[in-house]
Amino acid sequence: MARLARRLCAYAFLEDLILLYPVYALLFAEHGLSTGEISSLFIIWSCVTFVLEVPSGMWADLFSRRLLVVLAPLLTGAGFALWTWLPSYPAFACGFLLWGAGGSLSSGSLQALVYEELARHDATASYARTMGRSQAMGTTAMMAATALAGPVLGAGGYEAVGAASVVVCLLGAAVGLTLPEPRRGSPGGAAPGEAERSAGGTPEGGFGSVLRAGAAELRGSRAALRAVLLSSAVTGALMIDEYVPLLVGSMDVADSTVPTLMLLVSAGVAVGGWCAGRGTPRLLGPALGVAALALAAGSVSGPAGTPLLALAFGIFQWAMVTCDALLQDRVTDRARATVASVAGFGAEVFSVLLCAAYGLGSGRWGHSTLFVLAAVPYLLIALALLRHGRRPDAGGGPDKGEGEEGEEKGVAGRGPLGEEAPEGR
Repeated sequence: MARLARRLCAYAFLEDLILLYPVYALLFAEHGLSTGEISSLFIIWSCVTFVLEVPSGMWADLFSRRLLVVLAPLLTGAGFALWTWLPSYPAFACGFLLWGAGGSLSSGSLQALVYEELARHDATASYARTMGRSQAMGTTAMMAATALAGPVLGAGGYEAVGAASVVVCLLGAAVGLTLPEPRRGSPGGAAPGEAERSAGGTPEGGFGSVLRAGAAELRGSRAALRAVLLSSAVTGALMIDEYVPLLVGSMDVADSTVPTLMLLVSAGVAVGGWCAGRGTPRLLGPALGVAALALAAGSVSGPAGTPLLALAFGIFQWAMVTCDALLQDRVTDRARATVASVAGFGAEVFSVLLCAAYGLGSGRWGHSTLFVLAAVPYLLIALALLRHGRRPDAGGGPDKGEGEEGEEKGVAGRGPLGEEAPEGR
């Protein structure tokens, strides 16, 4: 499993080591795009994600998950190439189409691939830790990209930044090829794409079969449905992190200090990723409550509140990975990527609602007030988890997996969703 963890971390690192990330808005403005045109590009990006999120999960369940993981950075790199060498509004729009498609292909597919490979080795208890550390590597890569973008831009302009980003995407695809394709020998049985092929080599039942399997997962298990809703809410509400630069910029600090404060928040996110897999799901409610209060307090405390923001976003990162692990524990291999993509679609819905609310509220309130309001959804989730955990049908006794055994089991056993994970996968 150490080999899988190393390759996954390398893939995640290259996925986010994109020097264009911190400067692409400047690239658009440099070529004459107005703020409204730039906003329209973001809308195109979101629309592509909405349209492709669930179908891409079905493709992963029907065909090869590793293939989608390899194609994702290739599509993204093609989009960056258009931005770099054919800079214009149509090229920028096509680039976002490709980037959105690439993100949708890897969403759900990568998680399913990793979980099933771990299941093949009876190591699913390490899923949260493995994914958390890979995401921490991604955060580290973004910090490195931010530090490198300025010098590279100064030395070679946007072409150098874009070329470096394209190369990194190609390297990411190469690393993706080294990841396993465990579904052919998974202990849970072959999925529709492997076991139900007709003589012509195509899966019998096709997309309808996979969609029905995913719907059956959610209809047949309240725990799986709750896990989808919980993962969607926790992940979608994290969209507030996109506004952290605006919050920090509104504080009474010099412009030169803003990057340092942003790095502190990013460091908190990285630590949260490294801590994933520690603790039990019963900590979700209390942890999210603490994070919500830290987010609210940090946003109104000026620069001195930045450590509280780092704490809040670190806990949110831990919670997001823990919710993903809970979801993976409660679905079966036959529609794993499809169900994960449904959760991703739900997260996008929450994100869009949050962005709309933030935009509408920005005309009346400042960033600090809006961040206090953004803490409310997390506080409500925390209260709901705590209330559910006190109900008799929620498994009110100690978690399976507490103590020494729990350290190994991680998120396994009975948690805040009130049901045990299905056996025999």
